Amino acid sequence: MTHLEQELITLKQDVTEMWKLVISQVSNSGEAILSFDKELAKKVSMREKKVDAYELKIDRFCENVIALYQPVAVDLRFVLAVLKINSNLERIADFAYGISGVLIANPSVILDAEIISETNLRLMIDQVTKMLTQGLEAFENEKSDIASAIFSEDYQVDEINIDAARIIADYIQRNPDRAFECLQLVSAFRKLERIGDHCSNIAEEIFFYVDAKVLKHSPKE
Repeated sequence: MTHLEQELITLKQDVTEMWKLVISQVSNSGEAILSFDKELAKKVSMREKKVDAYELKIDRFCENVIALYQPVAVDLRFVLAVLKINSNLERIADFAYGISGVLIANPSVILDAEIISETNLRLMIDQVTKMLTQGLEAFENEKSDIASAIFSEDYQVDEINIDAARIIADYIQRNPDRAFECLQLVSAFRKLERIGDHCSNIAEEIFFYVDAKVLKHSPKE
């Protein structure tokens, strides 16, 4: 095994570890807002710096690999894809941190179970967590067909977000005294929608790495 091959294996292991941490952050932040678990929200907040440390480590690793080994073909595509995946994972973790921050900044906020059910908040959380997990599976196994499912799932996330905005607006009209809590819910939905977007970005990078296809700014079928 060459030094480059060993370095790429180590890089893949580091990205996989970061990915699993980010999945945990998204899952925990979602569960925290669903169950109003402020302690779980604080756990997400405390682990945010660990994600940031991973991002810096992986960035430096990629830069060193390019500078020292000058990879070509699939090896170069892998390193370039990892650089972008790393950035997207860090942004996803930021949104998870933001969702948990709703409870930390507003500890008295308790969302109405009715509006949570009507807006399909749990479904949206489960969906983005699934997309993130599928991305990891596709990356580990180098399977672009697994990554392709993420695109259609992102459309479903967008639809839930659009419907939720309408449902929340109607709810505020009927319950103006709950407007503040509802605005926090809108913020959570927006962050979940952005997580879905970043999962799609990651899927594009997996296609680039595995199939040498550039899907950015292209319609996904």
